[in-house]
Amino acid sequence: MAAPVVALWAFCVLRVVLATVYFQEEFLDGGLQTTQNGRFYAISARFKPFSNKGKTLVIQYTVKHEQKMDCGGGYIKIFPADVDQKKLNGKSQYYIMFGPDICGFDIKKVHVILHFKNQYHANKKSIRCKVDGFTHLYTLILRPDLTYEVKIDSQVIESGSIEYDWNLTSLKKMEKSSVESKDWDQEKDDKSQDWEKHFLDASASKPSDWNSELDGDWQAPMLQKPPYQDGLKPEGIDKDVWLHQKLKNTNYLTEYDLSEFENIGAIGLELWQVRSGTIFDNFLITDDEEYAENFGRATWGETKDPEREMDAIQAKEEVKKAREEDEEELLIGRFGGQGNHFNRFHRKDEL
Repeated sequence: MAAPVVALWAFCVLRVVLATVYFQEEFLDGGLQTTQNGRFYAISARFKPFSNKGKTLVIQYTVKHEQKMDCGGGYIKIFPADVDQKKLNGKSQYYIMFGPDICGFDIKKVHVILHFKNQYHANKKSIRCKVDGFTHLYTLILRPDLTYEVKIDSQVIESGSIEYDWNLTSLKKMEKSSVESKDWDQEKDDKSQDWEKHFLDASASKPSDWNSELDGDWQAPMLQKPPYQDGLKPEGIDKDVWLHQKLKNTNYLTEYDLSEFENIGAIGLELWQVRSGTIFDNFLITDDEEYAENFGRATWGETKDPEREMDAIQAKEEVKKAREEDEEELLIGRFGGQGNHFNRFHRKDEL
């Protein structure tokens, strides 16, 4: 029975080794909390810059609207390494904006905004956020195959294609059309050059059954000059060789890979809150989905049940207190002025 235990331990160690953790912050003192109403907040932290090209990107954190949020942001932003932290504001360029935003009855959504070609593109799907006063775990996963997932409390609430869910198919079509047009223009240029590379087949002779009066003047067929590469000459010439082969650019999609960011180097909050009290905690940026899941269980997962139990106890105490206050008011109203003599009597008795 010892072998499976060792194997499992080895797997866990390997999992940690394989994961790349770009940023991880657990506020052991309870989290980062907004404290003043009607205020703009901006704070950020740097880390070693990296590119997620060809890798999965996982962004995760917890947020709790302890004040029962009615209007304010709870999202985070991922910035390029050259962001000016001292002047961080709403105009500071960011790569990714992710997280809940609540304001009134209309706005209760999870933002997922990606920066691409100097423009910000929002996910076209309506992703509803949590609006209660509990701590919730928000996770965004961007994969190199252009798929994504949005999770709340480790449950997938939205997923799909970055290309389609960010309304970028039109951009791809425009780019594809532009590429094909360039390829066609290049093909026409190449075609004119190719004709200049042809010559008459001097070894050919007029067929014996050729009738000049009926068939016209006979001309020797045209042959294409063979290409010379590295000093090597082809041994023969194929009379049926294609003059051209249409160029097909199969790499244009990689130019529109929205899951790739070259210079990620900072994470931060840049938001407005009408009513303060939101707590941010357990920040994580990694390339490993399983590591993020385990980290979520070890942080949010360990506190979510005790938090709800404590909330239930406090709710019962509040109900009990409210009932006692109602009974006291009812008693005072029933006895009217006699209640004052009753109170004085007890005070006298106490003396």
